[in-house]
Amino acid sequence: MRIKLGSVMGVCSTAAAVAAVGVACYSQHAVHAAAADAKAYTTWSDYEGSADSAQYSSLKQINKSNVTQLQQVWFYPDGNNGFRYGFNPVVVDGVMYVVGKDNTTVALDAETGKEIWVHDNGTPRGITNRGINYWESKDRSDRRLFYASNNILHALDARTGKLVDSFGDHGNVDLREGLGRDPKTIRQIESGTPGRVFENLLILGSATGEEYNSPPGDIRAYDVLSGKMVWIFHTVPHPGEFGYNTWPKDAWKYIGGTNDWGGMTIDEKRGIAYFPLGSPTYDFYGADRTGAGLFGNCLLALDARTGKYLWHFQAVHHDLWDYDLTTAPKLLTVKHDGRMVDIVAQAGKNGFLYVLDRVTGKPIWPIVERPVPQSDMPGEHSWPTQPFPTAPPPFATQSFTPDDVDPYIADPAERAKIKQELQDARNEGIYTPASTKNTVEMPGNNGGGNWGGGAVDPPTGILYIETKNAPSMIKLEPHQPKRQMTGSPQTQGRILYIQNCQACSFPGRCRLAHRCGPGEEHGGEWRCTYAGLHQRRKLTCWLRIFLTPQRRRCRPTYSLTSPLPGRHRPRLEPLRSATGPDTDT
Repeated sequence: MRIKLGSVMGVCSTAAAVAAVGVACYSQHAVHAAAADAKAYTTWSDYEGSADSAQYSSLKQINKSNVTQLQQVWFYPDGNNGFRYGFNPVVVDGVMYVVGKDNTTVALDAETGKEIWVHDNGTPRGITNRGINYWESKDRSDRRLFYASNNILHALDARTGKLVDSFGDHGNVDLREGLGRDPKTIRQIESGTPGRVFENLLILGSATGEEYNSPPGDIRAYDVLSGKMVWIFHTVPHPGEFGYNTWPKDAWKYIGGTNDWGGMTIDEKRGIAYFPLGSPTYDFYGADRTGAGLFGNCLLALDARTGKYLWHFQAVHHDLWDYDLTTAPKLLTVKHDGRMVDIVAQAGKNGFLYVLDRVTGKPIWPIVERPVPQSDMPGEHSWPTQPFPTAPPPFATQSFTPDDVDPYIADPAERAKIKQELQDARNEGIYTPASTKNTVEMPGNNGGGNWGGGAVDPPTGILYIETKNAPSMIKLEPHQPKRQMTGSPQTQGRILYIQNCQACSFPGRCRLAHRCGPGEEHGGEWRCTYAGLHQRRKLTCWLRIFLTPQRRRCRPTYSLTSPLPGRHRPRLEPLRSATGPDTDT
């Protein structure tokens, strides 16, 4: 949450540091790095470079001695891509695949930047905007790209950019189907992060949203040739499935989240897929989901070919902090207790690194359950303990007190006010649950390790983690009863905003710009504009308001324009924390 607490630290709250953790060398025993993996790491045909999410390249032409001499060779413009654009291209045989202007899918000559083909996606509301999946047949005669837009999975011919007619319904598969919910009720399911191709399977996570009754975050695998679903794993177990008794009865019918939205990793040699799962909905209050809640906040290992459960490790029980596991797990080999062990290392938003045996899921170093602060919210049953790794030490700051207030804040009165607000807040350290008074969360729900924030150096056994020192201050408030929909379109828009959007937007910083009316109507949609200030920038929130009886809700998307002059004080008591775009919605 980018509020005054960020400047208290002397850096902006979303500023990141890189922690280098010598996993192969950290032990109370003699531990040494294993020999480097035989993989060459000379291509970038997968998201994050390779199926193991290493984000590592062994190419040596560009290095520390000449990186300052690099010059721009070509430039390809994008634009009108939405608030969350951050694409990681893939390159195959000298062809680079990217998301271009208006969220088109584009093939470029990697040496010249010249367009080879452009596929028009129709300016979609949402698209897989962090990367794309590539597959080719063994004889390379069939090459395909996979991505989603507007909750539809697409398959393109990688050579022509045309839809593969034999895949699904003329190149498309509706991702809202097959989840055990009415597809018409599912507003969002596609993820901004691509899945993984393994053999002839496309394995996908999801982004379910964070509201009550969001869709489930089930993990699914599709046949890359036909588009048919091959297997599905229920991340909120159904009756008779392992973990069902960690939820209230029939929770699978209404609980959402528990989804893989930040990345996934595959051990191709063993055929094991590792999924870091997010928290169940609602993030900060769980009275309707009493129990530990498997497989929320778990590192989950499945057979990549069948979806069969292998093992899990739950990093947070009954999450009340939005401490999703989002960073793609990292695979390394270390010498531990005199033998070589293949490990998987998972970074968390809470600043902990969980190091586990890749095959069994057992911790390499002890992880102990310790008592944590308990919730005082009515109906809430917070979990009495949480897992604490004994090694390696936390890579992120896990406390924030009045003593940490930035001494260089120019205005003494402002500095004193911030200190007092921290002093008055509930602040019992990590895992302090949110309540009806201001509650400090450190790391905040957008702090610690987040999506795309990890990489490994296989030859040295060093794991690098980008960590955000981003505190949050959270306050829960009772749900306001729905107000009658009367008045002008402007009034109705404000009511819809308060009822559906305020908790995830920026209350107190937004005002209704009276720009909606009959002239703005497009096929039953009313487009209202709220202009507010966030992160010292001008934020325009376009709320598409459906006035039909069946769909009275708004769908916000965001676009940032140029910074505004002057200094603007953010609100200190949002209904829920919102640090920026690095979330799963």
